[in-house]
Amino acid sequence: MNILGATLRVCVDDLEAAVPFYERLAGTGALRFERGGVQVAAVGCFLLMSGPATELEVLRKVAATIAVTDVDEAVKTLGELGADIIAGPVATPAGRNLIVRHPDGAVYEYVDRRPA
Repeated sequence: MNILGATLRVCVDDLEAAVPFYERLAGTGALRFERGGVQVAAVGCFLLMSGPATELEVLRKVAATIAVTDVDEAVKTLGELGADIIAGPVATPAGRNLIVRHPDGAVYEYVDRRPA
């Protein structure tokens, strides 16, 4: 499994107000989509999320999004290392992902950024 990088997850009250700041900071435009009632904007290394408090409460439990070359390979490697697969793999607008709890209790999203 090759780790390509990480994305910082940021929950915001007002996505429209937050996006211009992060676009200027990252020097790139936002890729926007919606998932489960949550509005999302991927901007550089930031993943901005805004939506119902109950949905954001769950999303805040995920420390970061880790980009890998292949989610299926990540499932195999993480399983061998004793991690628990909480959800996935599933297809998303940004690629296939899965949610994993590491043996130390930290929760991460892994994504291979291959469009469905």
